[in-house]
Amino acid sequence: MEKVLPVGKDDFREIRESKIDYYYVDKTLMIQDFIRFGSKVTLITRPRRFGKTLNMTMLRDFFDITGDSRQIFEGLEIMNTAYATEINSIPVVSLSLKECAGKTVEDLESSLAEEVFKEYKKYGKILASVDKEDTSYLRFFKVFDILKSELKGEKRNQHIQDNLMYVERSLAYLTEALHTFYGVRPIVLIDEYDNPIIEAHQKGFRSEFTSFYGTFLTAALKGNPHLHQAMLTGIQRVAKESIFSKLNHIAVYTVLDEKYSKYFGLTTDETSVLLNYYDLELNDAVKARYDGYVFGGIDMYNPWSILGYANEKVLKNYWLKTSTNALVKESVLAANNSFHRAFEKLIKNDQVNVRLNLEASFAELPRTDTLWGLFVNAGYLTVTYQDYELNNFTVRIPNKEIKTEFQDIVSAYTKLSSQMLQEMLIALINGEMDEFFDVYQELVLESTSYHDARENAYHMLMLGMVMNLRDIYNIKSNLESGHGRSDLIMESKDAKRPHIVIEFKQGEDVEKLKHCALEQIKEQEYYAGLKGDVLCVGIAHHKKRCQLVYEQITIK
Repeated sequence: MEKVLPVGKDDFREIRESKIDYYYVDKTLMIQDFIRFGSKVTLITRPRRFGKTLNMTMLRDFFDITGDSRQIFEGLEIMNTAYATEINSIPVVSLSLKECAGKTVEDLESSLAEEVFKEYKKYGKILASVDKEDTSYLRFFKVFDILKSELKGEKRNQHIQDNLMYVERSLAYLTEALHTFYGVRPIVLIDEYDNPIIEAHQKGFRSEFTSFYGTFLTAALKGNPHLHQAMLTGIQRVAKESIFSKLNHIAVYTVLDEKYSKYFGLTTDETSVLLNYYDLELNDAVKARYDGYVFGGIDMYNPWSILGYANEKVLKNYWLKTSTNALVKESVLAANNSFHRAFEKLIKNDQVNVRLNLEASFAELPRTDTLWGLFVNAGYLTVTYQDYELNNFTVRIPNKEIKTEFQDIVSAYTKLSSQMLQEMLIALINGEMDEFFDVYQELVLESTSYHDARENAYHMLMLGMVMNLRDIYNIKSNLESGHGRSDLIMESKDAKRPHIVIEFKQGEDVEKLKHCALEQIKEQEYYAGLKGDVLCVGIAHHKKRCQLVYEQITIK
């Protein structure tokens, strides 16, 4: 009987002990590496939907001293190593912060406290028989009493605030109690550790929250004699220059590092085997849509997308929008001119050379290099060339699926509706020029302030709109063509569809300039090298006014 795809499932025990026979890609040798590398605190940065939570729950279930995990690890690679004897030998504190949220800093702190309380409840039952007045357990039970309060809403928030000093150190106190009880230093696992930072950043109280959160992390992870090892996952690392400066001992593994690179995402072989099992092929079309990520020199696929494709057997976009998408769009709008110039080059060419910082969180250190780092760590770009000495990196959009995400980003960047952009695009490629111009005029009226501020704004608008057409068009912009330099050429890959050449002009006499633009296309022969029907379009602008003229010609 065919195995069931674990779509939307990210808990290791649930997948392995379920009566449903789920398909599982064995990543258990990550446990071996975690033990062998021996770093006190490890942070692995990866995009959303690349298996971080599944791997963290795998680590939890393997080491958890309170459980019996031999059956769920039976037949997996870790059990064929010398480290199999480590199973169920260490107390584990496991936190998932991906759902931590709040409209105020008090809400967010209470949300974090609720997550910690889950672990306090688990171990509170186990420690019930110990002497609560013993100094080794005293602070644990003090925090336990604070967290188990049944107060709701504002009253609970105030209760947490009144006892914030204990809540800030709750993770450290928990490790102390577990070390005392078991005689073994515990492991701490924090999944999506940076989600609360992103949440606080977007809600406008980042500085206030990180004062609390910095103490929470530092007390548990820095100089804690009761800690064995810790692993954190997230999108970006805490900034060395920020309030987390005391956490400068963390071993950080980004998408550029070889260590742990094969455990997050699916390798080419794993993807091929999975698809073959479900009677699908890893062909060029699949690669074009989902391939393109490089982690530590290894070609990787987004498991969320591959599982979606194997399940539905339809080549479409599966990568879901997350809070990171909103952060990226906000950050692009707030970025400086240096970033905007490079961003426009990226949209034109699919890649760009930039200064890149993957060692800091953009939310903590908002600079151009950390913004590019956010794009890479969040999965919107991948690195194809790196020169650490000059801090020079080439980044590119990895695949067709992510280009769709970029259409939303460009919409935010140009302050235009993505739906209207799509309508205009469809009208253009269908040659419905009256409808195209109606939507185009509406967009111009909607975005005058943006366009007044940027000399090449209309050109950028068109580039952003057509960047997702590369399946059916070769897109060229500001390239030598014929006897001059064209604004935009769309070379059709299908002989049944016309090529499109667009030239922009700006000035007061838009009626005259639109004809000048059209004549320039023909005089300079911007369509040189094309064969078949060519739709030539001249567009002229002056503030809120715009005019368009077009002519279709045939090149033998």
